[in-house]
Formats: sequence, structure tokens, C-alpha cells
Amino acid sequence: MAQPPVNQWKTLDKDLSRIGQLEDATHFVARPLVAPGIALAFIVLVALVATAFVGGEPGAILVIAAAAIGAYMALNIGANDVANNMGPAVGANALTMGGALAIAAVFETAGALLAGGDVVGTISSGIVSPAAVPDAASFVWLMMASLLAAALWINLATMLGAPVSTTHSVVGGVVGAGIVAAGFGAVNWPAIAQIAASWVISPVMGGVIAAACLAFIKARIMYVEDKIAAARLWVPVLIGVMAGTFATYLAIKGLKKIFDITLGTGLLIGLLAGLAFWALSVPMIRRQSEGVENRKKSLKKLFALPLVISAALLSFAHGANDVANAVGPLAAIVHAVQEGDIAAKVDIPSWVMLMGALGISMGLMLFGPRLIRLVGSEITKLNPMRAYCVALSAAVTVILASWLGLPVSSTHIAVGAIFGVGFFREWHAERRARALGLSKGKPVAPEERRRRKLVRRSHFMSVAAAWVITVPASAALSALIFVILRAITT
Repeated sequence: MAQPPVNQWKTLDKDLSRIGQLEDATHFVARPLVAPGIALAFIVLVALVATAFVGGEPGAILVIAAAAIGAYMALNIGANDVANNMGPAVGANALTMGGALAIAAVFETAGALLAGGDVVGTISSGIVSPAAVPDAASFVWLMMASLLAAALWINLATMLGAPVSTTHSVVGGVVGAGIVAAGFGAVNWPAIAQIAASWVISPVMGGVIAAACLAFIKARIMYVEDKIAAARLWVPVLIGVMAGTFATYLAIKGLKKIFDITLGTGLLIGLLAGLAFWALSVPMIRRQSEGVENRKKSLKKLFALPLVISAALLSFAHGANDVANAVGPLAAIVHAVQEGDIAAKVDIPSWVMLMGALGISMGLMLFGPRLIRLVGSEITKLNPMRAYCVALSAAVTVILASWLGLPVSSTHIAVGAIFGVGFFREWHAERRARALGLSKGKPVAPEERRRRKLVRRSHFMSVAAAWVITVPASAALSALIFVILRAITT
């Protein structure tokens, strides 16, 4: 009887198996380090670009260090703030995560470069009086400490899964370093009080408007007998309202940095755009609704395209406005180092603006998906109709706040709108359940009503806490960094 063949390679197979397991383990451990590695490479690249522009000038080391910090700040803005624009569209399944990242990267960059403006205020909207800062050197350290503190705070908030206001982070940083550099009297405390009030005003306005929009859709489209006929009538109107609102939004928040546009002119632009898009959408909605079933699920696809367009426009406007949070302090440092004085307004060099635009887009691509998922699906469940209400509310609230002269945060508005939609759904569902139970003689038990909550309370509390402590946390961090920087250099 023949003997079975002996495996001559048994030892080698075991060794190769161990090597394969080691490679798998290495890949598993290294995967989380890829994004931070790319981000670090981007920061180093920005520092090298800054060296090419200012390498031979006095104070070049300060500018290069500030450029690296500005790149870090831009990455964090992209990781945290852009989620508010793309989260609803992804949560409603109108966009895939990859599609959302691509659209946001393109429109954030376009908004920053095309409408980002050439001039920014150096002390963040008059939070600290430039005249109170002792000298240009103190001003440079103040700006650098503010920028680094804001970036560190936003990075921490992103790691904790909390969408926070990047503008408030920068303001807090300026306040903290400003107090150490120039004293409490240098801070514009009425402006700080307005910002504190916006912690309540922004989310409440956003939530109320989003809830009102959803109530209208439910009453006029979703809960009528002929849903398709109602959709053909009202969806073009809603698209026109959305188009007009965003045209006004872009005019007064983004394009005004290119053209001198008043609120009245912006509203006129919005009216014309709204009428044009209403007329164009009537035949489009009629074609899309042909042959579909008369049920709520059929209505979702009619809102998908408007939702995608609104997400893109929100990203454009965000890039136009919030790039200043990354490049404004950097531009101020460049001016102070090169000119030796403190200016109320400074020009932004082209390479600085490009760095901010690319940094925001890269931060979104590398670190944005986590907060996009949280905003889009973990606070409350969204569909295209609810997400449409969130996007419309964000634009309408910013316009109303501009008209009323209120300082509001786009982050607070968008997240507040999501909570508003969720809480309205809870109220509406409980009202219908109670009415249905009474009609059948079976009232819904309190335990069952609690189980049907449609908003995660844990997220509500954590987000609210992050908003409240953003300014004091970034202020304390900035004050500490300013003290350290001044001690090192004196």
C-alpha cells in the first residue's frame, strides 16, 4: 500500500501563514493612521509653499508657522462644519457618501475661491479693539494663539462627534488671548452677549421654520386623498421657494463679496430666480410623477433632486463665508509681520486663500464622514422631504437673521432644524396615535408613547453642551497658548 505524500513545505507554509497574519494585523492597525498621515503631509506642504513665498523676508518663521496652523484649522473646518450641509442629503439617501464628499469638495472650493473675498476683519468682527493691543508682536501672538486654540477645540469636538460653530471657536480664541494681551476692557462684551444669545436664537429659529415647512408638506401633500395631484401643484412651488431663498442667501452671504448687494436687491434676485425655477419645474415634476402609485413613498423621489442642489448651494455659500475663519487670522499675521503694524482690514494673499479652500475640502474628504452620518441619520431619521425642510430652513433663517441684524451660526441653524423636524414628527405621531386609539377605544399607554420617541435625547444634550462651552473652552485654551508663546519669546 502506497504511503501518502509527505508535505515538504509544511514549515514554510506555517511561516507564510504567520507572515500573512502579521500583514493583516499591520494593515488593520495602520488603517486609522492613513487620514492623519495625509493631513500631516498637507500641513507640511503648506509650510513649504509659505517658505517659497516669504522665505527670505524678516519674520518668515512666524509666517510659516502661522501657515501650518492655518492649514490645520482649515482641515478641522472641513471635518466638522461641512457635515451640516451634506448630512441631511446623505441621511435621506438622496446622495451616497462618496457623492456627497465629491460635491461638497467641489462647491466648498469654488465658494472659497470665487466668492471668498479679498478683505477680512483682523479681530473677528470687532471682538477686540485693535487699538488696545500693545504692539504688532503681541498682535501676532494673539492671532496665532486664537487660530491654534480654535483648531484644537474643533478637532476635539469632531473626535467627540459634536458639530460646533467654527466662527464661535475663533471668536472664543480671540477673546481669551485678547484678555491676556490687552485686558478685559479691550473686549467688546455687548458683541459677546449677542453671540451667547445666538446659541438659543439660531437653533430655535431653524427648528421652528423646518417644523413649519414639514407641517405644510404633511397637510397639503402627504395626507390628502390624491397625493400625486397635490404634489404636481405644490412641489414646483416648493422648488421655486427653495430656489428663490438660495438665490437670496447666496447674494447676501457670498456674492456680496464680489458685488455690492443690499438685502432688497438680494430679495429681488431671489424672487426672479424663484419664479424661473417654478416655471421650469412644473413640466419636470409632471413627467416624474407619471405612472407612480398614489402613496407617500412615491413622493420621495420628487424631492431628491432639489435636495441635492440645495446641499451643493449650501456648500458653496459655506466655502465663501467660513474660509475666513481659517485664512483671516493668517492673513492678519502676514500683514503684521510684513508691514509691522496692525490694520483693521487686510488683503488676503492668493496662496493663503487657496490653502484655506483646499484645506477645507481635504478635511471633509478625510474626516467628514463621521459627522455627516451623525447629522444625517443619528439624531433623527430623515427622508428627502424632511431633509428638504432642513435645507430650506437653513437658508431662510440666515436671511431673516441678516434682516434682523442677529449674529447666528449656520451650524446651529442646520442642527436645530434637524431637531425641529424630529420633535415635530414626535408630536405629530403621538397626536395621530392618540386620535387613532380614541377612535378604536384603545388609548396609547404612556410607556408606548415614550418608546416611540423619534429624536435621540443623548445627542440633543451632548450637542447643546458643546455649543455652550465652545466660546469659553476655546477662550481658555487660547489664553493658555498665548501665555506660553509670550513666555517662550521673551
